[in-house]
Parts: sequence; C-alpha cells; structure tokens
Amino acid sequence: MTTGAQALISTLRDAGVDVCFANPGTSEMHFVAALDDVPEMRGVLCLFEGVVTGAADGYGRIAGTPAATLLHLGPGMGNGMANLHNARRAHVPLVNVVGDHATYHKQYDAPLESDIEPLAEWTHGWVRRIESGDTIGADAAAAVAAAQATPAQVATLILPADISWSEGGVPAGPAEPETPPAPDAAVVAEIAEILRGGERTVILIGGPATGEAGQLAADRISAATGATALVETFPTRHTRGAGIPHLDRLGYLAEAAMAQLDGVKHLIVAGTGAPVSFFAYPGKPSSLVPEEAQVHTLAGRDVDVVAALEQLAAAVAPDTEPRLAPATTTELPTGDLTVQNWGQVIAALLPENAIISDETNTSGLLLPGVTAGSPRHDVLTLTGGAIGQGLPVSVGAAVAAPDRPVIALQADGSAAYTISALWTMARENLNVTVVLINNHAYAILRLELMRTGAGQGGPKARQLLDLSNPDMDFSKIAAGFGVPSTVATTCEELAEQFSAALAEPGPHLIDARIPPML
Repeated sequence: MTTGAQALISTLRDAGVDVCFANPGTSEMHFVAALDDVPEMRGVLCLFEGVVTGAADGYGRIAGTPAATLLHLGPGMGNGMANLHNARRAHVPLVNVVGDHATYHKQYDAPLESDIEPLAEWTHGWVRRIESGDTIGADAAAAVAAAQATPAQVATLILPADISWSEGGVPAGPAEPETPPAPDAAVVAEIAEILRGGERTVILIGGPATGEAGQLAADRISAATGATALVETFPTRHTRGAGIPHLDRLGYLAEAAMAQLDGVKHLIVAGTGAPVSFFAYPGKPSSLVPEEAQVHTLAGRDVDVVAALEQLAAAVAPDTEPRLAPATTTELPTGDLTVQNWGQVIAALLPENAIISDETNTSGLLLPGVTAGSPRHDVLTLTGGAIGQGLPVSVGAAVAAPDRPVIALQADGSAAYTISALWTMARENLNVTVVLINNHAYAILRLELMRTGAGQGGPKARQLLDLSNPDMDFSKIAAGFGVPSTVATTCEELAEQFSAALAEPGPHLIDARIPPML
C-alpha cells in the first residue's frame, strides 16, 4: 500500500517537481522517509527555514518551474515568511509544503499548535489543507498547477501527519496550468496611437518582460518612437550584458526615479504596476508618477506580457532592429577596495552566462552601469525588499543550473540573516562564489536616517546602525560552515581571489572589506 507521503512525493515528481528544500521536524518524518521511495526527488537540507524558502525562490527564478519546500508546522513557516514575501513579490512558482499535527491531535493544543492557514494566506497565493489520502495526489497536482499560474505564485499544501503516514494515498497525474489570456488587441492599438503622438513617454517593463524577448521588443519600440524603456526597480530575473539591449532600471531612491520620469506625459506599464516610493517620507509624494502623466496598462501581470510587447513592436516598429549592447572591456582597477571600484573588478572578470544574486544594497549602486557590456548574464534582485534573500537565492539558482557560474554579491548586514546558507552550499558542493561586501555597517539605514528627516543621529542611534564592535569575520564564519574563504582589501587581491574561485568547482567566499560609504 502507498502512504500519503509516498503519493504526495510521486505526484510532485510526475508533475515536474524534483527538488525539495527542507527543514523538517517530527510531523514531517514520514515525508522524509518517503524520499527514499522516490529517488528522483532530490532533498536539500537547509539549517534555517528562511534559507529553505529563499532557495526555492531562486530555483523558480532560474528553472521557471517550481521546487518544493518542506517546513515544520506554523513556527517553521513563520521562520520562512520573509523570503516567502520576496517570492510572492517576484511572482515565482513555488510549492510550499507545511506539515501539521495529526488531525486527531490538534484538539489538545500541543505546544507547537498554531493556525497555519492565516500564515499561508498572507502570501496572497493558493492554499489547501489536505483532508485525506484519497485526495492527496489530486491536491498536490493542483498545487503545482496553481504555482505555475500567470502570474506564478506560492502554492501552500498543509499536510497533517496522520494523512502523511496512513496507507491508502492515491497519486495523481499532472494538472495543466491555466493558459494566460492573450493581449487585448484594442489596448495594443490604443497604446500604439499614443506612441505615434510624439509626447514624452516611458515604457516600464517587469515580470517576464525583463528577459531577452521582452527587452528586444521594448527596445525596438523605444528606437522607433523615441519613448524611453525602463526596467522595474527590482526585477525577478533581468537578462543583460553584451548582445542584450541596455535598459536602465528605475531608480530605488525616489529622487532618482522622479528624475527619470520628469516631464513624462504617458507612462506605459507592462508586466508591472505604476511605481511608488518604497517608503513614505515627510513632505514627499508616495506615487512616483508625475501629476501631469497618464498611466496606461499594456498588459497586467495576468496577461502574456512578452506577446503584448511583441505585438506593440510589430505595430509601431515593424522594420526597426533592437540596439544591442556591445561587448566592452573593463580595465581592472588598482589600490584599496572602495564602494566605487569593487564592482569594476567583477565587471572585468565576469564569466559568460553567469547568474548574479545581487543583495549588495547601497554598495552595489554602481554595479549595473559597469556590467552593461560584460558577457551576458542574469541578475536576480531583492524583489520584496526583505533582506536576507541573497545567499538563499544563490543556493536555489545553483541547484537549478549546475552548469552555470553563480555569483552572490552580498552585503554584510543582510548576509547575517541567513548566513547558514553557506553550509548548504558546502554540503551540496554548489558552484557559488560569494563576494561579501563588508563595510561593518547597515549603510542603507544610515542613508535612510537622513532621508526620513531624522537627522544624523546621536550615539545611541548610530550604535543601532553599526556592525562593528565586534567586527564580523566572514572569512572565519565561512570556514566554520565548510566553505573555503579568503579576505580581500585591495582590487588586486579581489581580482586574484575572484578568478581563482571561478576556476575551482564548489563554493567560495571572499570577504571584501571596504570603508563605509557614510
């Protein structure tokens, strides 16, 4: 007889889900045992649930199909919520399996008893509690299909322990995801007329449109009409480099974004929404759209946005070729590492077809500019703003694409949130090179202290934004988790260590120490 856990895992496998990032507990032991019965399912242990959920996010961004998680009850899911928030904002496919107490045990209010459904509903995705072994396969198939909706989403399955261990589980075949609706031809025609009008226009693209095909279409439209094409501030997966149109991202700082949109009469959004400030600031507007501008939606997140852009390009730029970024050579800088030059080292040595997980925050503001002509690469960014994403996302990306070099460009403060991801990199021998930008400060918060009008801050305020006393030695921390590590304080050291790390299989960490920006 087949147990519920066996039926669940075999159904996930048959639906194309063959990786499970896990941090299990007692309630999930029969799921764990069933992994040996379905050898095609790869189990990846993570030491913290925030790494589990972030890794599943990174996997979905690169594979385009979901991985599964395995979390222990409500508290386990609670530990993973920040990176589930980032995954929600990234609109990635993710099947989130959360164990629960046995159905008959819940009435006793055991110490780990909690309400899991409200946590799952917080992700604004799909939620289902498995009620019996008869339905467990169909529930799993439905979860995989729901995760791959348009837009993709977090699909949460709540798995009671007794249904997991009981015999009589019924597997099911895959369920087909719903096909996204085609673009509205009337909307495409209307926006084509706006573009022909010649008024200052910006096209802001997001979601799947930040891949190659969407950017090619957006740049053709831009070249033919004079409209400016921009990429949303934090794209899920931004393909860029030589041979791809160089489209700037909308600035993170409200002042920078408003300057990019100054004088715009028409803002066309495709695969994203009208931009707003990340936070409220005294005396400043929350909407970044100029008052005189009209916002037009070419395609929402629930529509095939790439097809919409291609149809618009066919209407307004039928004979226009996209402007591809030429390959450029970045000269290696010399001297002490600074916030201005460390990115030049990465740009000069970036390998072909790399995946960059970028959580450098303030230290990486100059990075997009210097890597515009580097070899083609994908950038995965901090979609939801909840820090602690970068290292876990790089784990998932490396599992999804073992043949591609993965480079985690990581700020020190946010690295500390999910530093145990290094252990999973070592255990799985993942090809991840971590360049940890270590400035001993929450530099982004120092900046925000001034931008919010709170001033420079006194000794107590500054202490809460300072990561020194004691300094964190990430090289030693990495070694403790089994990752080979080095320290770089000069451009020459970073270049030598980065090249060596890329040439060797498995994970490496470079503790790149720079002075604080502020």
